[in-house]
Amino acid sequence: MNSKIIDRREHLLGGSLSLSYSEPLHIVRGEGTYLFDVEGRRYLDCVNNVCHVGHCHPRVVRAAHEQMQRLNTNTRYLHETVLNLAERLSGKLPDHLNVSFFVCSGSEANELALRLARSATDRRDVCVLEGAYHGSTGTLIELSPHKFRGTGGFPAPDHVHVAPVPDGYRTAREVPPPSRAAHFVDLLETTLSQAAARKRPIGTFLAEAMPGCAGQIDPPAGYLQQAFQVARAAGAVAVADEVQTGFGRMGSHFWAFERQGAVPDVVTLGKPIGNGHPLAAVVTTRAIAEAFDNGMEYFNTFGGNPVSCAVGLAVLDVIEEEGLQEKALATGEFLLAGLRSLQRRFEILGDVRGAGLFLGAELVRDRETLEPADSEAQRLVEYAVQRGVLLSTDGPGRNVIKIKPPLVFSQADAERLLETIEAGLAG
Repeated sequence: MNSKIIDRREHLLGGSLSLSYSEPLHIVRGEGTYLFDVEGRRYLDCVNNVCHVGHCHPRVVRAAHEQMQRLNTNTRYLHETVLNLAERLSGKLPDHLNVSFFVCSGSEANELALRLARSATDRRDVCVLEGAYHGSTGTLIELSPHKFRGTGGFPAPDHVHVAPVPDGYRTAREVPPPSRAAHFVDLLETTLSQAAARKRPIGTFLAEAMPGCAGQIDPPAGYLQQAFQVARAAGAVAVADEVQTGFGRMGSHFWAFERQGAVPDVVTLGKPIGNGHPLAAVVTTRAIAEAFDNGMEYFNTFGGNPVSCAVGLAVLDVIEEEGLQEKALATGEFLLAGLRSLQRRFEILGDVRGAGLFLGAELVRDRETLEPADSEAQRLVEYAVQRGVLLSTDGPGRNVIKIKPPLVFSQADAERLLETIEAGLAG
């Protein structure tokens, strides 16, 4: 059965669209933390952070259905739903972040954030972190070392400047933990200074609050706060990419930048905001929004449409009323403790990191050389899927097991995941 649909896919879709797992899954239904294939087998979903409050959450589905029955149109008409969502988002963010723009994807959000920053600074150049991924548009691929330094990539464009990612495990082992934030901030400051010396002053510092594709990186405490300060001192706008990490996933905080004590000028939101519905947002300051309002109309046909905004409001309701941020904290701490216990038993499990339900487990062949155990990580992923548990790898060496499930992930789900990883490592 799968071979027929794979043949159709290869004929009808672009070859660059990848499939997960050596035996691709034919998924036809989702519910909570589970996905179900065409034969009815269920899989525990440990990586789908798009469906933030669980696959096909009834309240989210109902909100979309009810609003679709009434109206779906663009934002050239007055409608309270978009205002209500903007108001709710502002209430979750620092007071100075109080102007919202709604779009349809995280890529659109980051693209718009770049336009806002360039309008505010009149500077084209951008600083990003090594291993970053910010979106699939042409502009954002140029700002994503995860893509342009990989297979089929290209040299960094002249306007793109790459600072080291604040990976305390792999790139600064010789620096004691209390000094690591300052170490990486110094490296960032050097990157900014070198750009200025080449007459290419940075106008935008764009950073994932916790870099995902770089390997589920948990920056040293205080790094992002200091990094934003250094970027502003250089004349740049500080943009926090919360596309993967926002909306309570950290457990301890609603946003990952809060956990770092950072204060951004612009925040970009995606994936979780609509639980899989095409919705994303940019929230910024009044001053930056006014700089952008230069006479050229900004229009996004379905950014902020009533159906999307109804979905966004339902997602926020579910997070609050079901206590999902608190659940992410408790389940995440349980998972971290379990993974660290496995780390003490299995030499190949070199590092465990993250917060809430945004975790990474890095596999290495040698804890001294840190040689990436990429094939071993992929074998573990394949072992897990055969046992009905969905995992994936990330990081430049493809050796980091990433764990970022829907926030409804329970302790029982976490126990099953830990048991599967333990069995896979032991085998």
